[in-house]
Amino acid sequence: MTRARAGVGLKPRHYEDVLDGVPETGWFEVHPENYMGDGGPPLAVLARVRERFPLSLHGVGLSIGGAGDLDRDHLDRLKALVERFQPELVSEHLAWSTHQGRFFNDLLALPYTGETLDQVGRHVDQVQTHLGRRILIENPATYLRFEASSWTETEFIAELARRTGCGILLDVNNVFVSCTNHGDDPHDYLSRFPMAPVGEIHLAGHAEDRADDGALLLIDAHDRAVADPVWALYRQALTLGGPKPTLIEWDNDIPDWTTLQAEALRADAVLAEISQPGARHVA
Repeated sequence: MTRARAGVGLKPRHYEDVLDGVPETGWFEVHPENYMGDGGPPLAVLARVRERFPLSLHGVGLSIGGAGDLDRDHLDRLKALVERFQPELVSEHLAWSTHQGRFFNDLLALPYTGETLDQVGRHVDQVQTHLGRRILIENPATYLRFEASSWTETEFIAELARRTGCGILLDVNNVFVSCTNHGDDPHDYLSRFPMAPVGEIHLAGHAEDRADDGALLLIDAHDRAVADPVWALYRQALTLGGPKPTLIEWDNDIPDWTTLQAEALRADAVLAEISQPGARHVA
């Protein structure tokens, strides 16, 4: 992944297309929680894919923002995967999913306070020390704001990266979803985003709903093609920060391989355009 390319999430539906064909994609990303068994077909498939393609691990279960201690067994299993498959990138979410020994199957938002920053920073340090490598932290899709927040989201993420040395996974769809839900300008948000630590970008589709008051509510659904306004934000992000490895996230209502690959090829075309000699980048 030394040259920025677009990749896709590796899904069981596409195993045959990937293993028996010649995929036109730069790399694959998986959720490590799906490959933490002691053996079996998923690990065998992942090993074959890794022989041919760069790999990224995108975690969903560490609960980086949780109030309690990180799960040491989970960390050990993640480390074993990292050592076995040597992924190019490892990432997690700026969210929490555990409380008093219970696990919630969701990525829940955090208030942006000094206390939260200290807590998340300790957890990021612990993960990076345990794995012996830098990780990326993803900006969330949010549906509410906390009155207790004393930092903006961009300030919080920038300070987290400064304190811990972690990188950032910029999810452009999350930017559009959150800003739309809160009545903010997503292009202004991106102009304030800390681009220097960004090591990966995510693109995804979102669904539309309505709040109780009738206001438009966007849901980070990952169940359809990337929307045109998100493509426009993606181009802005690359102009500000330069080309970055970019993932097409499509986790629900997963399409056939040709449709998914076409989304990655569209991102590749934008990356190639931004990478042309003479293209100007702010960061």
